Amino acid sequence: MNIEEKPAFDTPFEWIGGETKVQELVTRFYDLMELDPAYAELRSVHGATLDDARQKLFWFLSGWLGGPQHYTERFGHPRLKQRHMPFKVNLQGRDQWLACMSQAMLETGVPEALQAKLKQSFFQTADWMRNQAEA
Repeated sequence: MNIEEKPAFDTPFEWIGGETKVQELVTRFYDLMELDPAYAELRSVHGATLDDARQKLFWFLSGWLGGPQHYTERFGHPRLKQRHMPFKVNLQGRDQWLACMSQAMLETGVPEALQAKLKQSFFQTADWMRNQAEA
């Protein structure tokens, strides 16, 4: 009889390190977007300030990773594709978002195995959210 080991963490939220680490990840993600010219296209669709985006991504990721449902408590179902329809989401934007998040995960010390799982999920979501085919 094989008995599977219980995972060390019940949720990705616990695995990443809870709210403190999610906040660090979101902060680094938007700092990179603001500072690194490689993410200029991505930054250009976010308006003059990133404060609102920072807060909403933190709330969303906390719940999406299995932690507190801050976003849904405030706004209901995320409806990601619908909420992003006013913005140009193309291949370049998708790829810049993914690269920026990948760099932020690396720089904030997200465990490698968790990074791999999140990169796959982020790609599927980001690709699904595209609303323009051209670069």
